[in-house]
Amino acid sequence: MLRVGALGTTISLSQFLGAQAAQGQSDSGRSAILVFLGGGPAHQDTFDLKPNAPVEYRGQFSPARTSVPGVEICEHLPRLARRADRYAIVRGITHSLADHGLGTRYLMTGNLPTPVVNYPMYGSIVSKEMPAPDDLPAFVSIDRPVEGPGYLGAEYGPLSTGEKPRFGQPFRVRGITLDDTISIGKYQRRTRLKDDIDSAFRGYESLDDSVRGLDRFSEQAYRIISSTRSRNAFDLTRESDREMDRFGRHEFGQSALLATRLIEAGVRFVTVLLEGWDTHQDNFNTLGRSLLPNFDQSFSAMLDRLDESGRLASTAVLVTGEFGRTPKVNANAGRDHWARAMCALMAGSSVRAGQVVGATDDKAQGPAHVGYSPDDLAATFLTNIGIDPKMEYNANVGRPITVVRDGQVIPRVLDVS
Repeated sequence: MLRVGALGTTISLSQFLGAQAAQGQSDSGRSAILVFLGGGPAHQDTFDLKPNAPVEYRGQFSPARTSVPGVEICEHLPRLARRADRYAIVRGITHSLADHGLGTRYLMTGNLPTPVVNYPMYGSIVSKEMPAPDDLPAFVSIDRPVEGPGYLGAEYGPLSTGEKPRFGQPFRVRGITLDDTISIGKYQRRTRLKDDIDSAFRGYESLDDSVRGLDRFSEQAYRIISSTRSRNAFDLTRESDREMDRFGRHEFGQSALLATRLIEAGVRFVTVLLEGWDTHQDNFNTLGRSLLPNFDQSFSAMLDRLDESGRLASTAVLVTGEFGRTPKVNANAGRDHWARAMCALMAGSSVRAGQVVGATDDKAQGPAHVGYSPDDLAATFLTNIGIDPKMEYNANVGRPITVVRDGQVIPRVLDVS
């Protein structure tokens, strides 16, 4: 009962904070949001339509003009069409891992999966390089982690909320929200009691680094739990009805609003999930009725609010899935896994918004000319955050490891002058 986990949170909250205490870097003011479209969205039904392809390839959606001359996207994304000058579309991303698990690992780390090295996802790298204030987590994953901290260790993993926020329901954040029966005062008294008992065992701390650091990390976990700023950042009831309506009163809308609040509070990296894109059947109804309208509303609202607050200039945003969908529609009006062609959106920080970089062929089967790998996308995203993708870490495999070994920054996406 003296463990932090018995007091309304989990001990893992302190575990992932460890390395931040050892960092002496200055606050760069940079942050990042990753929107992961789990399941693999169809690029030819979203941001890379092929209206002149045969009907069995082009599908049921029509292209719509955007605010950028010559750029068209899906008709079910009208808000994003009006905001095309806020983001860049990267087409012609290609790889060969048409498996959900492997594809996700590749896109979330920028390194081809291997049994030898467990690579960290982007948020863990940011957590290590850009510590948050002491009373805030550096890396938050809304709902569940997409990938883990890899060779960097558990202390750089995300604080996962454990669920998505739902409009009209109390949102409890695992690791932040105290149990209804436990007040801050009671938590403080139990923490002091735990400290008194722990003092009898401090002689054992010299046996292991993780034990030696436990008290230090638990202390920081306590600062987060008892921090008004941290609790307020996760409290969506502080938002107006106007903002609720702007972002959408659905799960993704509330998640996007929460992600924006966390960035405003000082969290460095936030992951947001919008799943359901694995459309082997009924692709067009699934996309047209819910996925595309919800994404259109909420992502537009996120861009607007970040821009209105002046934070878009310091917040790198990436939207991606793990792969694309087959060029040809199957017998179930769906599209199957297809890794040879996909697209992504990038916004914020140094992104040259209002453009399309790359292209696919006339049937969306693969890159038209030069293709870009997930490694390239990762190098571009990290560079936009302010992290050198070619820096090295000393990992537990007996040699230094480059953060993104094979990727290069995609030309024209960033203004790096």
